[in-house]
Amino acid sequence: MPELKALLTPEGLHLLDSLDLVASTTDVARVVSGLRRAGHPAELVSAVVGQAQLRLRARAKFGEFADRMLFTRAGLEQATRLAVAARHAGRFRDAGITTVADLGCGIGGDALGFAGLGLRVEAVDADEVTAAIAAYNLAPFDAVTVRHALAEDVYASRPGDGGVLGGADAPGRGVWLDPARRTAGHSETSRVRPEDYSPTLDWACALAHGIPTGIKLGPGLDRSMIPDEFEAQWVSADGSTVELVLWSGALARDGVRRAALVMRGDEAWELTSATDAADEPVRSLGEFVHEPDGAVIRARLIGDVARSLEAGVLSEQIAYLTSDAALTSPFVSSFRVREELPAEVRALSRALRERGIGRLEIKKRGVDVDPAAFRRALKLRGDGSATLILTRVGSKRRALLADRV
Repeated sequence: MPELKALLTPEGLHLLDSLDLVASTTDVARVVSGLRRAGHPAELVSAVVGQAQLRLRARAKFGEFADRMLFTRAGLEQATRLAVAARHAGRFRDAGITTVADLGCGIGGDALGFAGLGLRVEAVDADEVTAAIAAYNLAPFDAVTVRHALAEDVYASRPGDGGVLGGADAPGRGVWLDPARRTAGHSETSRVRPEDYSPTLDWACALAHGIPTGIKLGPGLDRSMIPDEFEAQWVSADGSTVELVLWSGALARDGVRRAALVMRGDEAWELTSATDAADEPVRSLGEFVHEPDGAVIRARLIGDVARSLEAGVLSEQIAYLTSDAALTSPFVSSFRVREELPAEVRALSRALRERGIGRLEIKKRGVDVDPAAFRRALKLRGDGSATLILTRVGSKRRALLADRV
C-alpha cells in the first residue's frame, strides 16, 4: 500500500510521533490542515493521521505500548490483546519451551507476549507490509527476528523434517500458528471458511502432531473439526469471546480437553474438563437468573457452572440458568429477578413507565429481537434503571425485570 510505504520512512515515523492526540473528526480536520500547510504530501498526511487514529484505538488491546506501535486496520482487528498474549506466552514458558516460531505473526501481538517473557521468537508473515510492521513493533527485542514468507515454506509439517526451528523433534522449541487469514486487505476484513485458511487447518494440525503447538482460531469453529487429542481452550476477554486455541504436545495439559478461560482486566479464571459437561435439568424460574460467559458456552461447560450455583436450566437449548441460591461466579453474569412482566410491547412499556424505569439494559436469548429497536418502541421514561431479560420457555416468550448482582 503506497500510504504505508510512505509511513515506513524516517520522515513518516518522525512526523507520526510528533502528532498530538487525534481523537475526533475535529482533531482530524485540524491536524490534516496543519500538515498540508506545512508542505507535507497528501499521501504521507493520510498515512500518519490514519495511523494516529489506529494507535488510539489500539490502546484497548495494547495499553501504553500502542503509542509506539504501527498498525493496519485489519491487523489491529485480528491482533491478540496483550493480556491474552501474555497468557499464551506463559504456557510456552511453563512447558519448558525457549524458542517459538510465530507463523502468521500479523502485526506481532503474540510475539510481543513471547518476547516479553524472554523467549526467542522467529516471527513470519505471508504479507510483506504486515511483516514490515511486525518488524517495527518487535524491534526493541534482540531475541526476535521477523521475515516475510509463507508458513509452509519455513516449517515442514512432518516430524523430523527441518525448518525454521531446526527440526520438529528439537527440544525447547514450539510453534504458535494463526492460520485464520480473515483479511481481504489491510483496511478491511472478511471471514473465510476453515477450508480456506492459509495455512490450512489440516496442515496446522499435522504440524502440531510433531511439535508442541498452539493454533489460534475463531471461537465459532465447528467442534467436529477439533482433533480428539488436542486441548481446546476458549478465551473471553472483558465480556467478548475472542478466540479458540488448540494446544498439542507439551502445551496440552494432562486430562484437559475442554477449557474456558475468562479474563476481565488483569484478573483471570478458568474452568477445565476432560469432556463436555452434562447439563442440569430444566427448572422453574427462581430468584436469580445467570447468563454464562461466552467461553463457558462454547466449551460446553454450562453444566459444571450450574452445579456450582445450585442452578438449573431455565429452558432447553437456551443458555440461561436460574436458581434460588444467592451465589454467583466469575463464569456468569448474575441477575436478581424483580418480577415477570408482560412480553407484549405496549403492556411492557406501560409497566416500565409505572415503575419509573428510564434506563434499561436489554438481554435476550431465544427470541428474535433487535434490542435497540425494542428499546425505542418501549418509550421509556423515568429515573430508575434495570435489566430486562427477554427469553422463552417452550413456545412462550418471557420478559423478566431484574437487577445485576
